[in-house]
Amino acid sequence: MKNVIEQAAQDLSAIKDKKPLIHHITNFVVMNETANITLAIGALPVMAHAKEEVEEMVLMASSLVLNIGTLWPELIDSMVLAGKKANELGVPIVLDPVGAGATKLRTDSAKRLLQELDIAIVRGNAAEISILAGLEAQIKGVESIALGEEPEKIAEQFAASSGSVACITGADDYISNGQTTIKISNGHSAMGTITGTGCMSTTIVAAFAAVQKDSLQAAAGALTAFGIAGEKAASVSPMPGSFHASLYDAVASLSPQNISEGAKIESLTAAPVN
Repeated sequence: MKNVIEQAAQDLSAIKDKKPLIHHITNFVVMNETANITLAIGALPVMAHAKEEVEEMVLMASSLVLNIGTLWPELIDSMVLAGKKANELGVPIVLDPVGAGATKLRTDSAKRLLQELDIAIVRGNAAEISILAGLEAQIKGVESIALGEEPEKIAEQFAASSGSVACITGADDYISNGQTTIKISNGHSAMGTITGTGCMSTTIVAAFAAVQKDSLQAAAGALTAFGIAGEKAASVSPMPGSFHASLYDAVASLSPQNISEGAKIESLTAAPVN
Protein backbone atom coordinates (compact mmCIF):
# COMPACT_ATOMS: atom_id res chain seq x y z
CA MET A 1 0.00 0.00 0.00
CA LYS A 2 3.06 2.25 -0.12
CA ASN A 3 2.02 3.94 -3.38
CA VAL A 4 -1.44 4.74 -2.03
CA ILE A 5 0.04 6.34 1.08
CA GLU A 6 2.63 8.33 -0.85
CA GLN A 7 -0.04 9.60 -3.25
CA ALA A 8 -2.30 10.58 -0.35
CA ALA A 9 0.51 12.67 1.12
CA GLN A 10 1.05 14.36 -2.24
CA ASP A 11 -2.68 15.02 -2.64
CA LEU A 12 -2.81 16.74 0.75
CA SER A 13 -0.08 19.11 -0.42
CA ALA A 14 -1.97 19.68 -3.68
CA ILE A 15 -5.13 20.70 -1.78
CA LYS A 16 -3.20 23.24 0.25
CA ASP A 17 -1.46 24.60 -2.84
CA LYS A 18 -4.47 24.75 -5.19
CA LYS A 19 -7.20 25.64 -2.66
CA PRO A 20 -10.00 24.06 -4.74
CA LEU A 21 -13.56 25.35 -4.36
CA ILE A 22 -15.90 22.70 -2.97
CA HIS A 23 -19.57 23.35 -3.76
CA HIS A 24 -21.90 21.94 -1.10
CA ILE A 25 -25.63 21.32 -1.30
CA THR A 26 -25.76 19.98 2.16
CA ASN A 27 -27.05 19.29 5.63
CA PHE A 28 -28.19 22.37 7.56
CA VAL A 29 -27.41 20.69 10.90
CA VAL A 30 -23.67 20.62 10.21
CA MET A 31 -23.19 23.27 7.53
CA ASN A 32 -20.92 25.33 9.77
CA GLU A 33 -18.84 22.26 10.63
CA THR A 34 -18.41 21.21 7.02
CA ALA A 35 -17.48 24.76 5.96
CA ASN A 36 -14.87 24.95 8.71
CA ILE A 37 -13.41 21.51 7.98
CA THR A 38 -13.13 22.45 4.29
CA LEU A 39 -11.09 25.49 5.26
CA ALA A 40 -9.04 23.44 7.72
CA ILE A 41 -7.95 20.90 5.09
CA GLY A 42 -6.90 23.77 2.81
CA ALA A 43 -9.82 24.02 0.37
CA LEU A 44 -12.53 26.68 -0.03
CA PRO A 45 -16.21 26.04 0.82
CA VAL A 46 -19.35 27.43 -0.73
CA MET A 47 -22.88 26.46 0.28
CA ALA A 48 -25.30 27.23 -2.56
CA HIS A 49 -28.71 25.54 -2.61
CA ALA A 50 -31.09 27.61 -4.73
CA LYS A 51 -31.90 26.05 -8.09
CA GLU A 52 -31.49 29.50 -9.66
CA GLU A 53 -27.73 29.50 -8.94
CA VAL A 54 -26.46 25.96 -8.46
CA GLU A 55 -25.48 25.39 -12.08
CA GLU A 56 -23.59 28.68 -12.19
CA MET A 57 -21.77 27.85 -8.96
CA VAL A 58 -20.67 24.46 -10.31
CA LEU A 59 -18.87 26.32 -13.12
CA MET A 60 -16.37 27.53 -10.51
CA ALA A 61 -16.15 24.35 -8.42
CA SER A 62 -13.58 21.57 -8.40
CA SER A 63 -15.96 19.09 -6.73
CA LEU A 64 -19.60 18.89 -5.67
CA VAL A 65 -20.98 17.52 -2.38
CA LEU A 66 -24.61 16.34 -2.31
CA ASN A 67 -25.72 15.63 1.28
CA ILE A 68 -29.36 14.70 1.99
CA GLY A 69 -29.19 15.12 5.77
CA THR A 70 -31.88 17.83 5.82
CA LEU A 71 -33.91 17.44 2.66
CA TRP A 72 -37.12 18.34 0.94
CA PRO A 73 -38.17 17.52 -2.65
CA GLU A 74 -37.16 20.89 -4.13
CA LEU A 75 -33.66 20.52 -2.69
CA ILE A 76 -33.25 17.24 -4.54
CA ASP A 77 -34.27 19.06 -7.72
CA SER A 78 -31.43 21.53 -7.07
CA MET A 79 -29.05 18.62 -6.54
CA VAL A 80 -30.04 17.09 -9.87
CA LEU A 81 -29.51 20.40 -11.69
CA ALA A 82 -26.10 20.90 -10.09
CA GLY A 83 -25.15 17.27 -10.62
CA LYS A 84 -25.98 17.28 -14.31
CA LYS A 85 -23.91 20.41 -14.81
CA ALA A 86 -21.06 18.81 -12.85
CA ASN A 87 -21.25 15.70 -15.05
CA GLU A 88 -21.18 17.90 -18.14
CA LEU A 89 -18.04 19.67 -16.90
CA GLY A 90 -16.27 16.62 -15.48
CA VAL A 91 -16.55 17.87 -11.89
CA PRO A 92 -16.56 14.90 -9.46
CA ILE A 93 -19.65 14.40 -7.29
CA VAL A 94 -19.54 13.00 -3.76
CA LEU A 95 -22.90 11.83 -2.39
CA ASP A 96 -23.67 11.47 1.33
CA PRO A 97 -26.99 9.52 1.58
CA VAL A 98 -27.69 10.49 5.20
CA GLY A 99 -30.42 8.31 6.68
CA ALA A 100 -31.12 6.31 3.52
CA GLY A 101 -33.32 3.47 4.71
CA ALA A 102 -34.85 5.47 7.56
CA THR A 103 -37.69 6.97 5.49
CA LYS A 104 -39.08 6.53 1.99
CA LEU A 105 -38.21 10.12 1.05
CA ARG A 106 -34.56 9.65 1.97
CA THR A 107 -34.24 6.29 0.27
CA ASP A 108 -36.03 7.38 -2.89
CA SER A 109 -34.06 10.64 -3.05
CA ALA A 110 -30.71 8.87 -2.77
CA LYS A 111 -31.74 6.37 -5.42
CA ARG A 112 -32.91 9.13 -7.73
CA LEU A 113 -29.55 10.89 -7.48
CA LEU A 114 -27.73 7.64 -8.21
CA GLN A 115 -29.96 6.93 -11.19
CA GLU A 116 -29.88 10.38 -12.78
CA LEU A 117 -26.28 11.38 -12.07
CA ASP A 118 -22.81 9.95 -12.52
CA ILE A 119 -21.67 9.89 -8.89
CA ALA A 120 -17.92 9.44 -8.37
CA ILE A 121 -18.00 8.50 -4.67
CA VAL A 122 -20.74 7.61 -2.19
CA ARG A 123 -19.72 8.08 1.46
CA GLY A 124 -22.03 6.75 4.16
CA ASN A 125 -22.34 4.41 7.10
CA ALA A 126 -22.69 0.68 6.53
CA ALA A 127 -26.50 0.61 6.83
CA GLU A 128 -27.01 3.47 4.35
CA ILE A 129 -24.76 1.87 1.74
CA SER A 130 -26.29 -1.56 2.40
CA ILE A 131 -29.82 -0.27 1.77
CA LEU A 132 -28.73 1.36 -1.49
CA ALA A 133 -27.03 -1.88 -2.53
CA GLY A 134 -30.32 -3.75 -2.06
CA LEU A 135 -29.08 -5.61 1.02
CA GLU A 136 -30.58 -5.97 4.48
CA ALA A 137 -29.80 -3.43 7.21
CA GLN A 138 -31.43 -1.63 10.11
CA ILE A 139 -31.12 2.10 10.64
CA LYS A 140 -32.49 4.21 13.48
CA GLY A 141 -32.72 7.89 12.61
CA VAL A 142 -29.43 8.28 10.81
CA GLU A 143 -27.48 5.68 12.80
CA SER A 144 -26.53 2.21 11.59
CA ILE A 145 -27.97 -0.46 13.91
CA ALA A 146 -27.62 -3.88 12.25
CA LEU A 147 -26.28 -5.34 9.01
CA GLY A 148 -26.88 -8.47 6.99
CA GLU A 149 -23.36 -8.50 5.50
CA GLU A 150 -19.84 -7.48 6.52
CA PRO A 151 -18.98 -3.86 5.62
CA GLU A 152 -16.34 -4.83 3.08
CA LYS A 153 -18.83 -7.04 1.22
CA ILE A 154 -21.41 -4.25 1.27
CA ALA A 155 -18.88 -1.83 -0.19
CA GLU A 156 -17.87 -4.27 -2.91
CA GLN A 157 -21.45 -5.09 -3.91
CA PHE A 158 -22.58 -1.47 -3.98
CA ALA A 159 -19.57 -0.35 -6.02
CA ALA A 160 -19.99 -3.20 -8.50
CA SER A 161 -23.70 -2.50 -9.02
CA SER A 162 -23.61 1.31 -9.01
CA GLY A 163 -20.36 2.15 -10.74
CA SER A 164 -19.53 4.56 -7.90
CA VAL A 165 -16.70 4.11 -5.43
CA ALA A 166 -18.23 3.01 -2.12
CA CYS A 167 -16.88 4.60 1.01
CA ILE A 168 -18.15 3.13 4.31
CA THR A 169 -17.01 4.84 7.49
CA GLY A 170 -17.14 3.39 11.00
CA ALA A 171 -14.73 1.89 13.53
CA ASP A 172 -12.78 0.86 10.43
CA ASP A 173 -13.35 2.40 7.01
CA TYR A 174 -13.87 0.38 3.83
CA ILE A 175 -13.48 1.69 0.30
CA SER A 176 -14.17 -0.28 -2.88
CA ASN A 177 -14.49 0.23 -6.61
CA GLY A 178 -15.94 -3.27 -7.01
CA GLN A 179 -12.57 -4.81 -7.85
CA THR A 180 -10.21 -3.47 -5.21
CA THR A 181 -11.22 -3.00 -1.57
CA ILE A 182 -9.19 -1.04 0.96
CA LYS A 183 -9.46 -1.10 4.75
CA ILE A 184 -8.37 1.95 6.75
CA SER A 185 -7.89 1.58 10.50
CA ASN A 186 -7.06 5.17 11.38
CA GLY A 187 -9.43 7.15 13.59
CA HIS A 188 -10.60 7.31 17.20
CA SER A 189 -13.84 6.49 19.01
CA ALA A 190 -14.16 10.16 20.05
CA MET A 191 -15.11 10.91 16.44
CA GLY A 192 -18.46 9.24 17.16
CA THR A 193 -19.24 11.48 20.13
CA ILE A 194 -19.91 14.69 18.19
CA THR A 195 -22.39 15.54 15.47
CA GLY A 196 -21.13 15.84 11.94
CA THR A 197 -17.94 13.80 11.66
CA GLY A 198 -19.53 11.69 8.93
CA CYS A 199 -20.47 14.79 6.97
CA MET A 200 -17.01 16.23 7.61
CA SER A 201 -15.43 13.09 6.17
CA THR A 202 -17.59 13.49 3.05
CA THR A 203 -16.29 17.03 2.64
CA ILE A 204 -12.68 15.91 3.01
CA VAL A 205 -13.31 13.16 0.44
CA ALA A 206 -14.57 15.88 -1.92
CA ALA A 207 -11.45 17.98 -1.28
CA PHE A 208 -9.20 15.05 -2.22
CA ALA A 209 -11.38 14.25 -5.24
CA ALA A 210 -10.88 17.84 -6.39
CA VAL A 211 -7.15 17.18 -6.91
CA GLN A 212 -7.11 13.41 -7.54
CA LYS A 213 -8.94 11.91 -10.54
CA ASP A 214 -8.73 8.32 -9.25
CA SER A 215 -11.79 8.13 -6.98
CA LEU A 216 -10.52 5.09 -5.06
CA GLN A 217 -7.26 6.87 -4.32
CA ALA A 218 -9.05 10.12 -3.41
CA ALA A 219 -11.33 8.37 -0.94
CA ALA A 220 -8.47 6.39 0.59
CA GLY A 221 -6.34 9.48 1.02
CA ALA A 222 -9.16 11.50 2.52
CA LEU A 223 -10.26 8.93 5.10
CA THR A 224 -6.67 8.21 6.08
CA ALA A 225 -6.01 11.92 6.58
CA PHE A 226 -9.19 12.48 8.57
CA GLY A 227 -8.59 9.39 10.69
CA ILE A 228 -5.07 10.52 11.57
CA ALA A 229 -6.43 13.95 12.46
CA GLY A 230 -8.99 12.28 14.74
CA GLU A 231 -6.20 10.43 16.50
CA LYS A 232 -4.23 13.65 16.96
CA ALA A 233 -7.27 15.51 18.31
CA ALA A 234 -8.13 12.73 20.76
CA SER A 235 -4.58 12.80 22.12
CA VAL A 236 -5.29 16.38 23.22
CA SER A 237 -8.69 15.52 24.72
CA PRO A 238 -11.24 12.78 23.96
CA MET A 239 -14.08 14.72 25.62
CA PRO A 240 -16.70 15.92 23.09
CA GLY A 241 -16.45 19.70 23.51
CA SER A 242 -12.69 20.03 23.50
CA PHE A 243 -12.30 17.22 20.96
CA HIS A 244 -14.54 19.13 18.55
CA ALA A 245 -12.26 22.17 18.64
CA SER A 246 -9.11 20.06 18.57
CA LEU A 247 -10.33 18.23 15.47
CA TYR A 248 -10.27 21.45 13.42
CA ASP A 249 -6.76 22.18 14.70
CA ALA A 250 -5.61 18.65 13.90
CA VAL A 251 -6.95 18.79 10.34
CA ALA A 252 -5.44 22.26 9.79
CA SER A 253 -2.02 21.15 11.06
CA LEU A 254 -2.03 17.83 9.20
CA SER A 255 1.13 17.34 7.15
CA PRO A 256 2.15 14.97 4.35
CA GLN A 257 4.62 13.46 6.83
CA ASN A 258 1.74 12.67 9.24
CA ILE A 259 0.12 10.63 6.48
CA SER A 260 3.34 8.92 5.41
CA GLU A 261 4.16 7.89 8.98
CA GLY A 262 0.68 7.31 10.44
CA ALA A 263 -1.39 5.63 7.71
CA LYS A 264 -2.94 2.28 8.61
CA ILE A 265 -4.08 0.91 5.25
CA GLU A 266 -4.42 -2.60 3.91
CA SER A 267 -5.80 -4.18 0.76
CA LEU A 268 -8.45 -6.85 1.26
CA THR A 269 -8.31 -8.13 -2.33
CA ALA A 270 -5.78 -9.80 -4.56
CA ALA A 271 -5.98 -6.99 -7.11
CA PRO A 272 -3.00 -4.60 -6.86
CA VAL A 273 -3.59 -1.07 -5.56
CA ASN A 274 -1.32 1.55 -7.10
